Amino acid sequence: MAEWLVERGIGETRAALVDGDSVLEARILPDAALVAGTVAAARLARRIPARNQGIAIWEDGEALVTPLPRDVTEGARFNIEITRPPIPEPGKPKRALARPTDAPPGAAPPLEQALDGPVRQCDWRDTDRLERAGWSELLEEAESGIFRFPGGEGRIALTTAMTLIDIDGDLAPADLALAGARAAAMAVRRLDIGGSIGIDLPTLADKATRHACAAAIDAVLPQPFERTAVNGFGFVQIVRRRARLSLPELYAQDAVLAHARALIRRAERSTGAGERTLHAHPNVIYAIDSREDWAVRLSERLGAPVALRADPALAISAGHVQARFP
Repeated sequence: MAEWLVERGIGETRAALVDGDSVLEARILPDAALVAGTVAAARLARRIPARNQGIAIWEDGEALVTPLPRDVTEGARFNIEITRPPIPEPGKPKRALARPTDAPPGAAPPLEQALDGPVRQCDWRDTDRLERAGWSELLEEAESGIFRFPGGEGRIALTTAMTLIDIDGDLAPADLALAGARAAAMAVRRLDIGGSIGIDLPTLADKATRHACAAAIDAVLPQPFERTAVNGFGFVQIVRRRARLSLPELYAQDAVLAHARALIRRAERSTGAGERTLHAHPNVIYAIDSREDWAVRLSERLGAPVALRADPALAISAGHVQARFP
């Protein structure tokens, strides 16, 4: 039976719906991230009457508020609930989204409350069930945007309009389209991709194959979501609720910081005794060192000193951990 495994790590909270040795869904919430469900006391900076919206600001950020109550004037203070965090995009990141609320300011509910199904709390002292289910491979997919399936692969591209997934491979077009539709839907679920999503399958003249591809998507993706039919060019659009950054968006937003958090997780579970030395690219080491509590908390969890060693010859994804004694 599938169950959610939740880890409150250093710098992030991780959750994965694991069935046997496979991750069906995954979520990562960085500690400093603005989370949907947070209620903030904000001030209306600007009304947008034509769209019944407004720009609200507070000490830590700003959000586009919809719908905007008519009695809230510019400069007035009111409470808002975050419904989606800001989205990193080239040039001009998208603002967070929010709605008015009568609730008092406060943090979002714990991640566990939003998970559907049994939940098990895990930590660094337990058997690493996430890694056994392919956690490192999942992060590699998120960073590279590439996932593979028998006979083909998918490539994920983040655009300002939507997340695009291109399917390519060596199978016959109909077989590739069917396998690719299922694999793409699995990747959407696994990598926590929301919002508008376009999947580009091989051109399909046969309506029966197009219907089969749509059925494959419906069988994999849990509701709620909406989708179009698969057209003759093999394109299908899916729209899912978007309450947080997807895993690929987390890497697009700050790949160095994402790798730093992943290295800390590996260090937590490193074997051996004595001092642990984290070897990584200088930018990754700086990301860890500039957050004073990370190394301290890691040392407390390990019960051993922690040393940081910058190596410019290493790629940002090539960090590793060395124990003084095996």
